[in-house]
Amino acid sequence: MKIKTISLAISFAVSALSPHTMAKNADIEVIQVTGTYFNDYQVDNASGAMRTNTSLLETAQSVTVIPETIIDEQLATTLGEVLVNDASLSPGSKQRNREVFISRGFELSSSNGYLRDGHQHWSHYQQPIETLSHVEVIKGPSSALYGQSAPGGLVNMVTKKPTQTSLFDFGADTDQNGSTRFMLDAGGSIADKLSYRSVLVKQDVVYDREYANGESRERDRFLGYLAIDYTMTEDLVINVYYDQTNDKAGLDTGAWLDSNGDVIGSTKDIYDFSWAFTDITVENIGTKIDYFINSDWQVTFGYNEQTFERQRFESAPKKPSDYVVGDSYTSAPYDRFDDWQFKTMFFDVKGELEIGDTQHNLLIGANSLDYYYGQLRVKSSPVDYVPGDVEPSKPGISYKTDDSLYTSEYEFYGFYFQDLITINDHWQVALGGRVDRQNKENADSDSFVPKAGVLYHPIENATIYLNYSEGFEPQQSETLNDDTDKNHGMDLEAVTSEQIEIGVKWQVSDRLMLESAVFDIEKSGVLVTESLIDDPTHDTITTQAGLQRHKGVELSAQGAITDTLFIMASTMYLDATFERDSNYEGKTPMDAPQWSASVWSRYELTQSLALNAGLLYQGERYADNNNNITKDSYYRLDLGATYTTKISDHDVDFRLNVENALDEDYLAGGGVNNVTVGDERSARFEIKVSI
Repeated sequence: MKIKTISLAISFAVSALSPHTMAKNADIEVIQVTGTYFNDYQVDNASGAMRTNTSLLETAQSVTVIPETIIDEQLATTLGEVLVNDASLSPGSKQRNREVFISRGFELSSSNGYLRDGHQHWSHYQQPIETLSHVEVIKGPSSALYGQSAPGGLVNMVTKKPTQTSLFDFGADTDQNGSTRFMLDAGGSIADKLSYRSVLVKQDVVYDREYANGESRERDRFLGYLAIDYTMTEDLVINVYYDQTNDKAGLDTGAWLDSNGDVIGSTKDIYDFSWAFTDITVENIGTKIDYFINSDWQVTFGYNEQTFERQRFESAPKKPSDYVVGDSYTSAPYDRFDDWQFKTMFFDVKGELEIGDTQHNLLIGANSLDYYYGQLRVKSSPVDYVPGDVEPSKPGISYKTDDSLYTSEYEFYGFYFQDLITINDHWQVALGGRVDRQNKENADSDSFVPKAGVLYHPIENATIYLNYSEGFEPQQSETLNDDTDKNHGMDLEAVTSEQIEIGVKWQVSDRLMLESAVFDIEKSGVLVTESLIDDPTHDTITTQAGLQRHKGVELSAQGAITDTLFIMASTMYLDATFERDSNYEGKTPMDAPQWSASVWSRYELTQSLALNAGLLYQGERYADNNNNITKDSYYRLDLGATYTTKISDHDVDFRLNVENALDEDYLAGGGVNNVTVGDERSARFEIKVSI
């Protein structure tokens, strides 16, 4: 049965919340509470960094948690709109209806840069934010617990869980372009041992950029999510879930830049043709089983099967190197079908024990990934086009006529351990490691990665830590198929990364968390090819001598400053350099600004009215790894307000957000032929009813 049918049936069958009642007694003094203080900006723990619900003060690593409250206040609909709240992340390209992110200067890969509830998650699309309770940004190499991953870190998306109490929220929002989104979030108990959570979303987006024929780009998205908890016994809880995303959008591969870093032509011009589109269907189905052996020990098993199918009908415009307004450009249309299948599994045993005078918080586990990819593709003849002419018609091609199938498969599995050792009230030590095996044609790989941390607590609510961690990314086991290279055919080790991080965390009066971190990351093992002059047999020699080094400082504050003022703020200074590289030695990676900052705040004027203000800053960034083209720095001011009232005894929220309130012109992520033009001033209005 389709998720749409299941979710609708269960969501609308739930009974409404019971009316709130109060007992009255003339002999009891009534105290009226006039403050609205509730610290929903502050988060005390995160599950991703340690694979356990460990306090952030006991985590020897920089971790940022973006709570649901902020996601809702910002009316976020994409992961990019959420991750702007952490200055360590900068936006990359947004072409082809997906988002790319850079963490501490390193791009996050679609295959290994993202987690969902601790599972590696294929993220080649815009993630459905409405299913998430919060987002965790884990900084630095994290292969010890999760396997292959990039040096910058991981983004762990934590989904909403079934609730015992009744929940029924309905929201609708719109903007000045005519975009709409309708969302239903329902939960509660079905029976004594059964509870559920269901989310339904229907969204239609109209963008302000236009195709050559004058049509606006549009996007149509449906999301259905259902999770059920079954408490079989007091010690055994079984969770099953299913979600489906259908997302179809016109293509926009981005604007083009000239040699000065300025957009060529109008910032509203789309070079793709209006008939180009991408159409995806993503399904996740899985289970999580928790068994509590006793009060100290727990066993958890998780399985997720993700299917990602996409048709992409491209016009594929190509930017000429010397393009100016009025010139022609060539498009090379094709129709392509992609099929990705991600099967992930983990088994964790975690618990506490005492050995002598020390307390140990142990984790022993294993996880695996089974990856499959298949592609069908049919090309059409190239088309030369001059802007202003009649748009070429859609070619009569279909991927279904392709009689070949390109496939790629691999699997990896690993065993990991971790021990958080509490020596006394002031000192803790965290030790861990992973043994990993990848099976892939021409890319078999074995790796061992350690991690270690020392934590010192000078006072109860403060931590000073030192962290060492490693990461790895397997690569092909042979160099390029070129026998003119002296090392042709050599076995290659995985690309590795190492990080040393020193940080301070201070939870101020249980209200506000202040953090700082200094990090130094080295990525080594990248292929470097050098020319040979005096060798009569070979032209080049390729070695794994590449080195990329990123050093930086991060500062952040999150929580309540007063009973009515809340803040989430961060800033980062980054020095990123290709220290040894065949092409980019001494250069800075693109979209890695030296300075970045982000602030979001809420001020409660009354119990019913709250105001928000946010500021986003991105410093100068390069639009290419050769550092020939620079994108200017920019500020973006966002404003918002929420008014809460009761209508027919139901809570109703009215929300107005204004993004880019000062209407600044700016360029976000992307390079010379796929840069994202920042949106002009835009307003969104939402009504949400809680029954």
